[in-house]
This record gives sequence, structure tokens and C-alpha cells, in this order.
Amino acid sequence: MKKGIIVALLVVTGFIVALQKETIAQRILEAGMNKQMGRNVLNELPDGLQVGLCGAGGPLPAPKASGPCVVVAAGSQLFVVDAGTDGIRNLIRMGMQPGGIDAVFLTHFHSDHIDGLGELATLRWVNDANTSPLPVYGATGLENIVNGFNMAYQLDTVYRHAHHGDSVAPLSGAGMQANSFDKPKEGASLVLIETPDLKIETFSVDHSPVDPAVGYKFTYKGRTTLITGDTVKSDTIIQHSKGIDLLVHEALAPNLVQLMNNAAVSKGVEVLAKVTSDIPDYHASPMDAAETAKEAGVKHLLYYHIVPPLVAPGQTTLFLNGAQDVFENFTIGQDGVLFSLPAGSSDVNLVNKGL
Repeated sequence: MKKGIIVALLVVTGFIVALQKETIAQRILEAGMNKQMGRNVLNELPDGLQVGLCGAGGPLPAPKASGPCVVVAAGSQLFVVDAGTDGIRNLIRMGMQPGGIDAVFLTHFHSDHIDGLGELATLRWVNDANTSPLPVYGATGLENIVNGFNMAYQLDTVYRHAHHGDSVAPLSGAGMQANSFDKPKEGASLVLIETPDLKIETFSVDHSPVDPAVGYKFTYKGRTTLITGDTVKSDTIIQHSKGIDLLVHEALAPNLVQLMNNAAVSKGVEVLAKVTSDIPDYHASPMDAAETAKEAGVKHLLYYHIVPPLVAPGQTTLFLNGAQDVFENFTIGQDGVLFSLPAGSSDVNLVNKGL
């Protein structure tokens, strides 16, 4: 008898839960929206430099490594270095507001570093009703990139303004404004932005035959980070990285790329065999990045532009290939990784391991 009553109660409870399922789901959804709507993770972090990966990968698809994209927040100012695929969407997932982006800096014009630029500029425009175009910085040739995207998105601009009006999409804020510069001479740097608290510099890197190619260094209230862009190991990077807090260095694993090459050759996939044969000579390896970090005396090394994607068990060890023994303070990047470098401190705090 008791058993039957328990079964009956369970059936009735299950029936009630089934009837209420949509209501419960709606309440959960509403609670999530109320929590996330308008949230800005930067308001939850101390004043300083915040450095994260809105894209940890290169041109190859990977589940946790979208196209190259680095976010740097200096106090209340928000900057993005490169705009790879899904970068702006990851930025939003990281809890940052696209409407607050103050400028984008491009390291070079390979497609995987610029293919998300149009979406980034559009979301920045309409998410805060920005009344001036997005400033984009890059070396000579930038005007072609910016003008091309502006032209491609011209009709989209018209449609959005016609639908939403100035309260969302003021025409004065659509698109991008190019701020081009001549790449600095080898070993030199060029200051692009300087205020009492912030300095943003650029310097040349070697990604030949890609030219121009540059990296960027951010200094805010004594805290420093440097983003290499795509490059081989060079004395220039070591020079500009001396004593910095966080080095964000690209890394291609030649041993893993060689495995890809072997497979392509054995299967007769000629184009992939050619590509995997070519690419190691204009990228730095994890060992190169580790040696650079050690020689420069940086506090922490963050690997990004990870090639090839790390998708198999044990692949991380193969990717490093001994680099972990050269420099121990490192993080292998994935989408959503975020570091905080508080002003007035020497701490390098990992506040988010990824999305």
C-alpha cells in the first residue's frame, strides 16, 4: 500500500513538472538574461591591463581556437589586435561590450587576421549607437582593407539605419576610419597613442614574404604586454619584450605540421602537402617563443595563433616539444583566456581559463 502511494506521488509530481517545464525554462532564461544583459566583465576587475584571447588559433578550424584576436583593456579603454573569425562573438561571450571598442590594430593583412573586421565594426557601431567610425591602425596598405570593408558593408549600413534610425545606427558612426603608418625600421618602435597613463607602440617583425608585418606593445600605469603577430624568432621581439609582464607570442609546431605533411604526401593531397611544407619557415615555434621569453626576462608567456589545432589527447606535450623545460611560466591559449595585470602590482593573474 505504502509503495503504491509513493509511486502515485512520483507520477503526479512528474506530471506537474511536465506541465510546468516551459514556465521553469522561461524563468531560468529570464534570470540568465537579467544577469548577463549589459554586463561588462571589465567592471569586475581591478584597474590595470586586462589581456585576453578572443581568438587563440590561426587559419585552421578548431573547437577552442578561433581566428587570431587579442583583446587589451587599459583601464576603461578597450582595444583589439587583429580580427579573426568569431573574434567579436568571443569577445561578447567573454563578457565585454563591443560598443566600447576604442580601436583595432592589425598586425598584417593575411586573411585570417582580418576576415572578422566587418562584423566587428558593425557590432561595435550598433551596440552603442556610436557616432564616429571605428579607428583601425595598421601599416601601409591599410586603406585598401578599410575601404574594401566599408564598400562591402555599404548596403548593410543603409538597411540598419532605415530600420533602427539614429537611436541605434547613426550614419556618422558606420564603418571604419583608417589610421595607417609606415612600418618602423628594424629594431625601432613608433608610438601610435600616448597619454599620461597609456602608451601603444608598434615595431616591425619578420613574416617574410608578408610585408609589412608588425607587433604591438601596450604600457598602462607601469604594466606591459606585447603581441607579436605572426613572426619568426627575432632579436627585435626580444629587445621590445625586455622585462615585460605578459608576452603574447604566436606558435606553430613544426613537428606536428610535419605529421600533417607526411599524411598529405602519402594520400596524394598535393596542395596541402605544399602548404604544410611552406609554412614553418615564416612562423615561430613553441621553442622559439620560450627562448624569447627567457632571454627577454618576461613574467609570463601566452601562446596564441596555435598551429595546428590541439584536438587530440597528449597533443599538448607534442606541441610544446620541450619548450616547457626552457620557460616554465606559460599558458597555451584558447578562446576566452583572460589575464589581469593590476596597476601598482607585479601580479600576472589568470582570471579565466577559457570559454
